[in-house]
Amino acid sequence: MLTTAALLPTYARHDVTFVTGEGVWLTDAAGKRYLDLLAGIAVVSLGHCHPAPLAAAQRQLDAVWHTSNLYSTEPMLRLANALSARVGGARAFFCNSGAEAIESALKWARKATGKPVVVALEGSFHGRTHGALAATGQPGKRASFEPLAPAVRFARLNDVDSLAAAVDADTGAILVEPVQGEGGIHPASADFLRTARSLADEHGALLILDEIQCGVGRTGSFLAYEQLDVAPHAVTLAKGLANGLPIGALLVRDDAPEGFEPGDHGSTFGGNPVSCAAAVAVVETLDDELLGSVRANGERLASGLAALPGVVGVRGCGLMLGAELDRPAAPVVAAALEAGLLVGSAGETVLRLTPPLTISGDEVDAGLELLEEVLM
Repeated sequence: MLTTAALLPTYARHDVTFVTGEGVWLTDAAGKRYLDLLAGIAVVSLGHCHPAPLAAAQRQLDAVWHTSNLYSTEPMLRLANALSARVGGARAFFCNSGAEAIESALKWARKATGKPVVVALEGSFHGRTHGALAATGQPGKRASFEPLAPAVRFARLNDVDSLAAAVDADTGAILVEPVQGEGGIHPASADFLRTARSLADEHGALLILDEIQCGVGRTGSFLAYEQLDVAPHAVTLAKGLANGLPIGALLVRDDAPEGFEPGDHGSTFGGNPVSCAAAVAVVETLDDELLGSVRANGERLASGLAALPGVVGVRGCGLMLGAELDRPAAPVVAAALEAGLLVGSAGETVLRLTPPLTISGDEVDAGLELLEEVLM
């Protein structure tokens, strides 16, 4: 019998093993079905086994799985060009995860500016490797591993005075999530992000937007910053980009400094052709019709959540929502799982809902009905 005893205890795993998935549904080893309103924490963006990335990955598996980044592959080039077109011109570095994307962004900013200080935000989350963890504004996640590098100062989200006080001539990067995910689903205001770009320009720093969780259609536009009237120097992506296959990306806009030269950075499996093929299919599938559906179903889900017992507030954008509860979230997450519903948490009292972007209105309503039963 398979058990978790052979795994290091890095996650507090629930006692369920999933074996199949289709659309917004998962099935466990005992045959029980679950409505998935978490999507692997905003990863399975088009739903489980969506035909477009599935077919693209299968075709690529029959062609070539890996070469080396000393060479190019067609899927890598197609993805780089597709992403460049989506952001109005950019160059890509591909890796395998969000934390790797952040690490590459921090190295790029340091090389491009020659400045050591990163300004990040309280409540932020950027990953668990040393550099990404150092820029994560949650002391409880950092404490066991300090001292960490690089040099980081923390400002407060949507507090322009706090941000201005943190940025100076030694600042090489300002790192912001347009919507904080792990920190409790807190959106940045347009004014705050415009101030961040202005401060970066004033002090010779670079504005990096972490769209690892909120990007790739999650908020109802391809990238969240499109709704906020700000242009970053660089963007990091991961989670939903390849619908569940491992991938990360740093996109450096064409008008940003060069920074990297050959030998400055790398990733053995970065730009893997199978993951890139799936990612191209995701990018191509995220058309205006689907993004409009994300916005409409996001409003439907937010409105329904606000009416549920025990919910004292709802925040977020598109299908990246947090429901503030009048009670701890963890028991609600566990009870929902027992009832056949997957939701998550983002803080002690916040339910996190990041369903597949392909969810239907009827499936939104079904999830709300199950959650209401749990919260009663």
